Amino acid sequence: MEYLVTQAQMKQYDKNTIEYLKIPSAVLMERAALVTVEELLKEKGNAPQKALIVAGCGNNGGDGLAIGRLLMRRGFPVDVVLLGSPAKCSGETRLQTEILARYGVRLYDTIPEREYDIVIDAIFGIGLTREIEGIYKDAIEAINGMKAYVCSVDIPSGIHADSGKILGCAVKADMTVTYGFYKLGEFLYPGTEYCGKIICRQMGIDEYSFLGKKPVWYTYTGKNDVILPKRKANGNKGTFGKTLIIAGSDNICGAALMAGKSVFRMGAGMVRIVTSCQNREVIQQALPEAMVTVYDTTLWQADTPDAAFISAFLEAHEWADCILIGPGIGTGQEAQWMLRYCLNESTLPMVVDADGLNLIAAGRVDMAAHKENVILTPHLLEFARLAGCSVKEVSENITVYPKKLSEKMHCIVVCKDARTVVAASENEMLYLNTSGNAGMATAGAGDVLAGMIAGLLSQGMDAEKAAVTGVYLHGLAGDMAADAHGEYSMMATDIIEELEELLKTC
Repeated sequence: MEYLVTQAQMKQYDKNTIEYLKIPSAVLMERAALVTVEELLKEKGNAPQKALIVAGCGNNGGDGLAIGRLLMRRGFPVDVVLLGSPAKCSGETRLQTEILARYGVRLYDTIPEREYDIVIDAIFGIGLTREIEGIYKDAIEAINGMKAYVCSVDIPSGIHADSGKILGCAVKADMTVTYGFYKLGEFLYPGTEYCGKIICRQMGIDEYSFLGKKPVWYTYTGKNDVILPKRKANGNKGTFGKTLIIAGSDNICGAALMAGKSVFRMGAGMVRIVTSCQNREVIQQALPEAMVTVYDTTLWQADTPDAAFISAFLEAHEWADCILIGPGIGTGQEAQWMLRYCLNESTLPMVVDADGLNLIAAGRVDMAAHKENVILTPHLLEFARLAGCSVKEVSENITVYPKKLSEKMHCIVVCKDARTVVAASENEMLYLNTSGNAGMATAGAGDVLAGMIAGLLSQGMDAEKAAVTGVYLHGLAGDMAADAHGEYSMMATDIIEELEELLKTC
């Protein structure tokens, strides 16, 4: 697990380190410069290359000036540009200008018209909140027009550290070396596309600097973050989890099949699919491992199913350890009845997806009566319907709205986008997913995710943990599918197939 910090949090941790832990700011700056040079040499080699340092007057600029000095001492020809008056520099950055003066280094106030192999972007750090203009805009545009390898210090200049928004313009880096902790905006679009390879290095601001106030955001970055339910040697198909999937409608069964296969791939022992009688034969042929309970809509009276189905449905519910409801069920009377029963009568952990979300958003089924451990998995349009806002608003406030919706509906919200957010009403911590790729924007991928989460739930995993783990593994399997088939050609079923190989290594 890696923390993702906001601008305000990182500033506070920096202050705590200097004032409480008594590590001088100049020491932190020197360490930041050292680790940046280390990473740069890993990428570009030790042979001297022509380097340009473009620094601002804040402490980010001081980091850049120190990097320039260290490169110079390694034999690199270095030009140093300071944008702004030295008199306006922070104390630490002014000290770096004085050190460079002792070494006889000239400070330019504009970028020389020369060719460079390496450019160090140290214009603005994480504190930037205003639109970039004037000499700073000119400098960023000049850097982006160069053929040199660009390394940004802490964050590319022009990226908002909290939102990932572009503040007018931004440096397009090949590598970003960030310090202490990853910054939230470095993983949000569009900012993440400007960061290049993101490397986090420790330079003195660590978890001791929290002083009891942890960051709110976190992400998974490796398979070691994943702890799957243990499979007991003396277990059986019943002890490994029984999942009730309510999915599909008349002649629509693809979503039910993909969800069912995903549940099995995640290790659940048994699956029962409740669907239209028209889907029985297809499901039994395509997924013979699953049991099938069917209904016939022609036998329903008003909005009430026939007695035989009610009995079968209640038996299936009593049998199950968890419920997945919504994929492909439509918004008709049968879908409303089943969702209403699950939310109002059941105490089982539950995943509500797709048409189930649309029914809630339309007010046809009330969420208020549900007990607990309900996970909603909306994409942006479904989320907008649930929240009563536009897709644009959700997209622009994806770090805020999921938490608000989870608190409003007293549940766990998995807001699916290029960067999926998991928020729980009872937990201050928020998860931002960084696995996955654009090839996963394909029909059925959401059904696969819903099935994966339900598969973990059925094995007794905590609901929030199941949501986070499912989202992360879904992205990893998607990355493997993209490697195998390409982002253009991959399909949702490819994600399911990659789970077999992925879970061998978790």
